[in-house]
Amino acid sequence: MARIAVIGAGMGAMATAARLAVAGHRVTVYERGATYGGAVGRYEREGFAFDTGPGLLHLPAVYRDLFVKTGKRSLETCVDMAQVDPAVRHVLPHHGVDVSLPGASRGGVAAALDAAFGQGAGERWNGVLGRARDAWDATRRPLLEEPLPADPRALAADPYPALRRSGLLRRRPPTLAEVAGRELGGGLGELLTGLVGAYGIDPARAPGSAAVLPYMEQTFGSWYVRGGMRALATAVHERCRERGVEFVFGAEVREVRTAGGRAAGLLLADGSEVEADSVVCGIDPRLLPQAQGPLPREGVPARGEDLPSRLTLFLALSGARPAGTVHRTLVHSAGLDVTVLRPEDPATRPDADHEAVTVTAVCGPGDARDATPEGLLELAGKAVPGLRERLLWHEAHTPADIEAATGAPGGSVPAPALAGAGGRLLYPANTTAVAGLYRAGGWAHPGGGLAHAGMTGALVAGLIVEGAGFRGSQ
Repeated sequence: MARIAVIGAGMGAMATAARLAVAGHRVTVYERGATYGGAVGRYEREGFAFDTGPGLLHLPAVYRDLFVKTGKRSLETCVDMAQVDPAVRHVLPHHGVDVSLPGASRGGVAAALDAAFGQGAGERWNGVLGRARDAWDATRRPLLEEPLPADPRALAADPYPALRRSGLLRRRPPTLAEVAGRELGGGLGELLTGLVGAYGIDPARAPGSAAVLPYMEQTFGSWYVRGGMRALATAVHERCRERGVEFVFGAEVREVRTAGGRAAGLLLADGSEVEADSVVCGIDPRLLPQAQGPLPREGVPARGEDLPSRLTLFLALSGARPAGTVHRTLVHSAGLDVTVLRPEDPATRPDADHEAVTVTAVCGPGDARDATPEGLLELAGKAVPGLRERLLWHEAHTPADIEAATGAPGGSVPAPALAGAGGRLLYPANTTAVAGLYRAGGWAHPGGGLAHAGMTGALVAGLIVEGAGFRGSQ
């Protein structure tokens, strides 16, 4: 039985801890804050409740597998999870388009797009997602299910097979924005770029392979956890405790200690030392300045320090949520796209005569878009009729709030890793140059988001339990 210290109690870190505990190791999680979940938080006021992080789960199989591998009770017995259908509503005021797309229905999506954009729109859309499926099939295992290859340049080439004679430049692979413009065009292309942009990825700089993100949504669906995504974090935390994982909150880690060329424990902010046979860093490595030596980005291009964050508004509305309201709406505009979430969940409101709405926009350092609370309210009104008249109060959750909750500089929120772009959108490997020191969570391969962070748990646990020869699930 090895002693394993895990830094941080985010979703990826807890997924790692649960799997390691089941494998027979003694696992202790050290979290600087007062609670678990990282960015998956909850804000409550006057009977209203809101998710402070992601509001939907994509690729739920990641957490189903976690619960199957760590106990007898399945994910569905621990949380009440439902697929969202329609999956998403798109509002394009400047095009006069308002279209709702069904969940996990290729034919239904095509029919809806034909009705909104004209005959043939659905075929073009499914053509792009069909090519995105090819990119998914080509990179799914090395990008998501296996440790990062020793030579990450294998994932540097864009696997998206852009249409021939599409007019895209041949001297380099097209960006996602170019794919959207040439293979879809107009408002239909804005649907693709808006879905990708919501992940915090700039379509003008992202490779065509970013189309795998809308492909995953359309293929595997979007899922909501009743009670909010915080209920998922609570379920993972409880599973960890059931497996004997110990949590120490209010324990800020200052340094990863090494001895004999391998990780040997932690130095905490209060001066105390923790001995360990292995250490898992489940937080942004930038938060451990003394550990910059042991936590290099060996062979992996840096994503840059200007990672985007999010500005979120919590809206408390009078009046019942109208029947037939779509859970998730994307409002597209030339300057700023926003996501509006309107869950049908009694746990989010004081009673049936009120409604809780969350509005989010991606923003970040150097972002020229006008992501202000007033701007978000204006666009949200395109999705929620009578919003101003119904509004009781609203509260903003800023990048500074995210930084305070997670410690991430600038409130930066990691996006999923992508193949292509010369490897620029990859994350550091789960192993490091220091034996016994590993990376998990959204700041490690294969990147951010609930599903991707959860995947790091399987990767790191496999590497610790099976050793360097671990190649992922079969």
